This record gives sequence, structure tokens and C-alpha cells, in this order.
Amino acid sequence: MPDLTKTTATATDEQPVTPDAPVDAIASGPAPGKPRSLWNDAWRELRRNPLFVISAFLIVILLVVAAFPGLFTNANPDSGDQVNHFLGKPELTHFFQADWFGYDRVGRSIYSRVVHGARNSILVGVGVTILVTLFGGLCGMLAGYFGGFWDSLISRLTDVFFGIPFLLGAMVVLNAFTERTVWVVMGALAFLGWTQIARVMRGAVITTKHADYVVAARALGAGTKRILFRHILPNALAPVIVVATISLGTYIVAESTLSYLGLGLGDGAISWGGDISDATQDIRNNPHTLFFPAGMLSITVLAFIMMGDAVREALDPKLR
Repeated sequence: MPDLTKTTATATDEQPVTPDAPVDAIASGPAPGKPRSLWNDAWRELRRNPLFVISAFLIVILLVVAAFPGLFTNANPDSGDQVNHFLGKPELTHFFQADWFGYDRVGRSIYSRVVHGARNSILVGVGVTILVTLFGGLCGMLAGYFGGFWDSLISRLTDVFFGIPFLLGAMVVLNAFTERTVWVVMGALAFLGWTQIARVMRGAVITTKHADYVVAARALGAGTKRILFRHILPNALAPVIVVATISLGTYIVAESTLSYLGLGLGDGAISWGGDISDATQDIRNNPHTLFFPAGMLSITVLAFIMMGDAVREALDPKLR
């Protein structure tokens, strides 16, 4: 008859589990892989999304054009020859030349103005988006985390700004300035556009601050600053990024609309909206003067909206 006592002792003594035993000694299998975060999953989804690839390609090209217009044209966008180039038709055989898009009634190259106009339009859109995201995000984070007086104050303030029509308010603000530079237009649009980001951030922070990891961090003695910027902000940032990406195209349209009405960029600054305004008087007989700046504006806005939709689908698990 086999010695059961010896067999049991041998099986028991192989991996004794005691309170003092290290975790590595207790684990018998390989360590599990590190779980992917929301941002890693979102990036994997974005790379597979054709909408993101196309929009990212267009945005990169537009950013390069805005940053280095001299790489695409050497024609002066402000100088014109009204005698030789008055409403000249496009010459499609000369790609990337001054006459590729034709000329306006002042004799200026439309192609050159479209290329140089990308800088101001995209700069205003990106600058306003950054300003409203920083200011609106901070206000929404304070309102959602502290609640009480701060929540009531910021919420009522956003209600007041929501009651002001965006374009009408921007027209009133810009009309008070005699010199309307890019920074003035950016400030006017950011002054009226921060409320949407604030509300989105407030709702995300209210949802996040009751999570278990935030409660645990507070119980362990983490300070308010650490909880806000280390635990709450990274997990409440996804909806803000989606709204900011889609809103960027809206701010580009707002700048072009103001320039079209004569209340946008001044001092001879090149803007797609200003060129569209100049082209309206020739739209019947010379539609090319309107088609090219309007087409570039539409492509730019469409690219950022497509990017926003792709980011929204990647960051929202329910849409996958």
C-alpha cells in the first residue's frame, strides 16, 4: 500500500503559500499582458478608418500649404495687372502656376490668393479652438468638480453667452475695433465660443468624479490638483476633443463669413471669405473667381468635420 502521507506532503511542499511569500513566488503562470487604454484602442480604430486617413491626409496638406505657401507659388497675391489679366480665365495646362485658377477683376492671381489665404483662415480656426478648449475646459472642470457656488456661477454665465447669437455677437465685438488683425478676430470668436466646451467638460467631470479610482485617490490623501489633472482630466478629455475637432471647421467658416461681410480680417489681409465677397459681382460671367476660394473653404471645413466624426467613432465604444 503506497505511503499517502509522503505523497501528500510532497504535493503540498512544492509551492507553499504563506503570508510572507512574495507575489512573484505565488504566481505560477506568465504575467498577463498590459491592458490597452482608451487612447490605444482609439488609435487602433482610427488607423483602420478610411474617413480618418483621408481627412488626415487633407489636413496635413492644408497645414503645409498654410505654413509654407512659398513652396506652392511664387506669385505675389497682392499685385495685379488689370490691363493684361482682367478676369483672365484659368489655364489648366499650367499647373501650380499663377494663371492655373485664372485672375480676378484687379488682375491678381486667384491661385496665389487661395494658397496664401489658407494661412489666415486655418490660423484663426486652430487658434480659436485652442483658446476655447483651454478656457472652456478649465471653467467646465471647476464647475463639475466643485459644484455648489462655482457650478451655479459658471452655469449661469454660460447661459448668458448662449443667449447671444454667435455671428451677431462677433460682428458687434469686431465693429468696436479699428484694426482687426488675426489676433483680434481670434479673441472675438473665442470670447463667444467657449461655452459649448465648458458644458461638455462639466458633464464629463461630473460623471468621472464619482468613479472608484477618484474616490480611492481622495481616500489616500491625494490633493485637489492631483485629482483634477492626474485622474479626472485624462478620463474626461475624450468628448472635449471630439467637440473641439468638429468646432474647428465651424470657426473657419465664422472667420470667412465675417470677412465676407467686411467685418473680419482687415488691413489687406488675405482671406477666403474676402475673396468670395469680391467674386460675387462676377459670378454670372466669370464663376471661376468664386469657385476656387469657395471650393478650398469647403474642402478645409469638410476635412476637419470628417476628422471629428472619425475621432468621435473611435472614442465612443457604443459607435464601434
